[in-house]
Order: sequence, then C-alpha cells, then structure tokens
Amino acid sequence: MPELPEVESLSRFLAEQLVGRTVDRVYPVAVHALKTYDPPITALEGRSFDAVTRHGKFLDLTAGDAHLVIHLARAGWVRWTEKMADAPPRPGKGPLALRVRLAAVPDGGTGTDTGTDTDTDSGTGFDVTEAGTQKGLALYVVRDPLDVPGVARLGPDPFAADFTPAAFTELLAGRRSQIKGVLRDQSVIAGIGNAYSDEILHAARMSPYKLATALTEDEIGTLYEAIGTTLADAVERSRGLPLRDLKSEKKSGLRVHGRKGEACPVCGDTIREVSFSSSAMQYCPTCQTGGKPLADRRMSRLLK
Repeated sequence: MPELPEVESLSRFLAEQLVGRTVDRVYPVAVHALKTYDPPITALEGRSFDAVTRHGKFLDLTAGDAHLVIHLARAGWVRWTEKMADAPPRPGKGPLALRVRLAAVPDGGTGTDTGTDTDTDSGTGFDVTEAGTQKGLALYVVRDPLDVPGVARLGPDPFAADFTPAAFTELLAGRRSQIKGVLRDQSVIAGIGNAYSDEILHAARMSPYKLATALTEDEIGTLYEAIGTTLADAVERSRGLPLRDLKSEKKSGLRVHGRKGEACPVCGDTIREVSFSSSAMQYCPTCQTGGKPLADRRMSRLLK
C-alpha cells in the first residue's frame, strides 16, 4: 500500500508535470471508484492544474475551485504517459481506473512564436490504476478536500510544522492501544501504514505490542525522532526517481517489513512475523522485544 513517503514523492513529481497544464479529457474507466457526482468528473476538463498536494495518503490535484482527490488504497498507482493512444480507453476488467489527458502545449510551451501551428506534448497525461481483485481505489471530485470523509478525519501530518514533540506527547496521552495500532490510526497521525509503522518501531527499538499510555518520556522522544527520520529518509531515497521505480525503491529500502526470515541489518537476529486476517507485521526480537518472539495468535490457532 502506498504510504506517506510514496504519496509525497508522487505529489512532488506530479506538481512538476501538471501545474500550469490544462485538462483536455477525463475518462472515468472504473466507475465504481468514483465516489462523488457533484461536481461531475468532467468539470475538470478545460481547467488548469494549480497545485498538487498531499493529505496523509490522499493525493490532491487542484484545478481552480475543483479538487481531484485520489486514495490509492492497497494496490493503486499513478502512471505518467508521454504519448497516449488517441482512442478513448474501453471499460473492462483491466487495472485502468481513470485516464486524464492533457491539452497540447503550443510551440513547446516556450511562449515563443515559431511561425508554425505545431503543438508539442500531444497526448501527455496520466493513468490511475489498481492491480488485483480487491478494489479499494477511491476518486473524488470536490470543491473542498475536507468534503472527503477520509481527509476530514485525518490527524496531524508528521511533516507539518505543528507536529512537535509536545503535540505528539499529547496525542499519545491516555491511549491504551498498542503503539503499532496507534501509529497506523489515520485519525491520530496521517500517512503511516503497516510498512512504515514496522520500520519506525524497529528504528525506535520498541515492541509493537507496547501500550501507548505506558511509554516513558524518553521512549516518546525516541519514537518521535524515529517517525521523522524514517519517513524523511524514505522520501529522500525516492527523490528524482521515475514513478515506475518508486514501489521497488520502497521495498528495497525497508529494513524489517516484508523481510520475515532474513537477518536484521542491525543485530543479525532473524526477523519474525505476526500474521493477522488480512496483513502481517515484521519485527526483530533482539532489537524490539528483549529477544522474546511475540505470540502469533493466528498461527497458534492453526497449530491446535
């Protein structure tokens, strides 16, 4: 699932490509992914993009008073295309959910009259796709990003100026939930999912089962620092990479998540896993749990 670092990298790339460009045509291919009807998605046509920003894991493409807000869910992605086919895409069972075709830029966009009528960048645009059979991708066209329920309920962003150690301490106060779940709760902190919560907790040398309310002042400080450095490092590794390489970079940059059975890069212990109904988390016993493996309740039931 794309999380804050990947969506941040996507937003930066798209901002460079889209700001100032005009939408020619919008093709909603997977109608089930479109969650709004007013304004209609066709309202984007003829508008120019003013900005591309991020709200947690949500992309926000602003065009005048309309916002195309995208949540990529588990398997969604954005693919940039320099030359699209002229024929409109056909609805079907493929991964394509939305196609946005940009208007051509006259004379290469230089503003200089070359004495010809040739346009450049004809057919440039992007596709929003979703792999697999579990469809969770969501597309919204709204007048205000806060009209999207998922955006409205977001907690503070880890990159925001007001996400301070004091604010983080206040967020954790009184929460008797396990810290792994707290980090993944979008209403508490925006943008962190399963993968980066594993990475943050490993960097902080903290058990994912530790209760948030039980953290000491020093542990809160260590965790706060781990959030900032882990996410910032992930964004920095992605800087300048084409969109097609962002997913593979994420996987190669993870130290414990998705690496069950491999050696911990810090201590060399074997990375362990706890499985849940639809996901799994990975951790290092030596670094995080005093050398003790955590109970895997699902596997325990299977062994009975």
